[in-house]
Amino acid sequence: MKRCSLLFFIFICAFCSAQDISKQKHLEAKRTSLSPKIDGILDDECWNNVPIATDFIQIRPNPGKVETHDRRTEMKLLYDDVAIYVYARMYDHSDSVSHELVSRDNIGNADFISIIVDPFYDKMNGNGFFVTAAGVQFDAKYSQVGDEDANWNAVWESAVKIDDKGWTCEMKIPYSALRFSSKEVQNWGLNFSRRIQRSNTQTFWNFVDPKVNGFINQEGLWMGIKDVKPPLRLSFSPYISAYVNHYPANLPGVKNTTSRFNGGMDVKYGINNSFTLDMTLVPDFGQVQSDNRILNLTPFEVKFNENRQFFTEGTELFNKGDLFYSKRIGSIPAYYNYREVGSDKIVKDQTEAKVLNATKISGRTAKGLGIGIFNAITNSMETEVEDAQGNLRMVETQPLTNYNILVFDQSLKNNSSATFINTNVLRQGSAYDANVSALLFNLNNKGNKYFVNGGGKMSYLRGEESSTGYSYTLRFGKQSGNFTWSYNQVYADDKFDPSDMGFFTNNNFLDQRIGIGYNVYKPSKWYNQFESWFNLNYSRRAIPSAYQKTSTNAGYWVQFKNQWSAELDLSWERKSNDFYEARNGQLYRAPENYGIGLYINPNRAKAYNFGGNVRYFEQQLFGGKQYNFYFFQNLRLNDKIAFGLDLNFNPNYNYVNWVTAQGNQAIFSKYDRRTVENSFDAKYTFTNLMGLTIALRHYWSDRRNKEFYLLKPDGHLTAYQGAPLTGMDRNYNVFNIDLIYTWQFAPGSTLSVSYKDAAETYDTFYTARYNKNLSGILNAPQNNSLSVKVLYYVDYLDLKKKRKKN
Repeated sequence: MKRCSLLFFIFICAFCSAQDISKQKHLEAKRTSLSPKIDGILDDECWNNVPIATDFIQIRPNPGKVETHDRRTEMKLLYDDVAIYVYARMYDHSDSVSHELVSRDNIGNADFISIIVDPFYDKMNGNGFFVTAAGVQFDAKYSQVGDEDANWNAVWESAVKIDDKGWTCEMKIPYSALRFSSKEVQNWGLNFSRRIQRSNTQTFWNFVDPKVNGFINQEGLWMGIKDVKPPLRLSFSPYISAYVNHYPANLPGVKNTTSRFNGGMDVKYGINNSFTLDMTLVPDFGQVQSDNRILNLTPFEVKFNENRQFFTEGTELFNKGDLFYSKRIGSIPAYYNYREVGSDKIVKDQTEAKVLNATKISGRTAKGLGIGIFNAITNSMETEVEDAQGNLRMVETQPLTNYNILVFDQSLKNNSSATFINTNVLRQGSAYDANVSALLFNLNNKGNKYFVNGGGKMSYLRGEESSTGYSYTLRFGKQSGNFTWSYNQVYADDKFDPSDMGFFTNNNFLDQRIGIGYNVYKPSKWYNQFESWFNLNYSRRAIPSAYQKTSTNAGYWVQFKNQWSAELDLSWERKSNDFYEARNGQLYRAPENYGIGLYINPNRAKAYNFGGNVRYFEQQLFGGKQYNFYFFQNLRLNDKIAFGLDLNFNPNYNYVNWVTAQGNQAIFSKYDRRTVENSFDAKYTFTNLMGLTIALRHYWSDRRNKEFYLLKPDGHLTAYQGAPLTGMDRNYNVFNIDLIYTWQFAPGSTLSVSYKDAAETYDTFYTARYNKNLSGILNAPQNNSLSVKVLYYVDYLDLKKKRKKN
């Protein structure tokens, strides 16, 4: 039920060593004057006498074995003035072909065929187009060192057929979906990949050696492409949406039910052969899946996944240096001005800022210079408050804000690069501004066996109290072969702060890490693959210098012949100096702790599969113990209907950490905690263009304080002797339903209907028993919303053709 990243199949499981692989495969390019009909039937005359790419190499479960004749793959390529065309014949028993229907950009339990092209042949960047035996499309962008951007979407055509010889596929990939040069004669990097799901078999046309770092750099070659010109790449995606929202606020002057209509547009424009402008005007993210909120007892912020497509698609340049956390834009702003609220009661709080518009310009020149420009503007946020006399007023808690990123990334030899990136946040009015710059490098030797990377960063906050901070990273080691190792050092002073546009938990540290790994890629009699690792970590506070902690962790992972896998993790951390837990910079002498975990994952090709993990942790203070029991199961009734259930139970006993403060004194407590998280998801996929999904989640977590302690100056705890502390327990519940129907009624055009139900309770007293908490959250005020959104894709070239016909 979960999305399976194609990266797992391509980079982790791509094992091959039995065949001579030193020679790169080549395929001759052939132009056609008659384009094939994209129907999955390979009877078009244009396919005759076209060179065939075959003899795919198995990369799992038996690395190095050339595909057998009865399971062989045959690929052909043609091109004309508007597109490239793909012919694919996958020989197999027709009743054995897996073809589960899932939504676009998912694979599910299905065989697939793919083409990966590198139009600039820089061996660092490429585009992948995948089609499953059910006709579902998946596309992705690949950048250097194997990063996959599965959120990238293009508009292209494909069709499949299952017949008595196996299955077939045809694709039409228009040049408007690609970036390439205007040279008269071109060579493109090329690779094909096929998966046979039932046997967990994956093959590649050109060998991809897992012992060599990188993926695109191990491609084949499509030779002699002549007289193709990049087209004008211009498309518009206008949308309209309507919302009805109900929340029983039951407050005078506040409507329980509200409605609104939205309209906006996404624009894509190819500035030239290499660069593309993406713009969203008055975007609507209301149908994005809800965040999985939790009860956070740590001193650090929780990082949530980004689900808004504009901020995930084509952002590989902007993610350099880990300075960009896109949730800062609109969803989770770093700045809130609650000083004006004071002691007044908050009546209605606005927690998300409206994104007014956002723009990306990105691309890479023929000489390997990547340039990225990003800008987004969010509207101000206001909070309604009530004073002691009952007077209502509005307070601006976040001003109009402008977010910017500028990136220059120069590709070098051997998958190496040098990067400059700058992020800045400009706020209207007296609020502070933030600016972060970084110089980064990544160098590999000729065989990509050894590497050194790192960089320096500087943050500058300008406001009432300006500050400048610095950070650097240095990492080197061996990254290819069965045996790998690395050394990593990261430093941040006490002023470094990139959190206004990035995600950063804390500063003021000097961390060092040594990592060792040993992987076996060739299967034995009882396993397909084996991995092992060991890491040693040492951390100090930077200013003033002081010891923080030492920890180690080791693990083993093995995939068995039946496609089940098991992982064992071991960890240990000696007694440490924690300068963050007390929330005031005071030292806390954190206890020694250790843990062990066992993870079991099934063969997901089975219609019913299950797995999970068991973990145990212990603190050497008050006998603190933590358990974690996680179980999941998936049931696929047929190729259209599937269900998933996840159960997670995490009890803690006699754990200790911060609970509150009295003036400058930090108060800790010994407590018990129970966390239960249950989630259910289901899907019904009508066709490869239409589907219905539902996700339900209930999360319950508590904190039951047993004894309170005062943190002493030496970092140890002593019994709390002050006035009784009340209201310190916690009981937190979250319930969400996300029901989404999508229909791709035309290429790139969608109709989506979304129903959401969300409820949240946060109590300072404990409610025993799971059923009481579930009943309580279901009876709590529910925020219900229903939305309809229509997005229509318009290609300027199609409009131009229609005009000519008229």
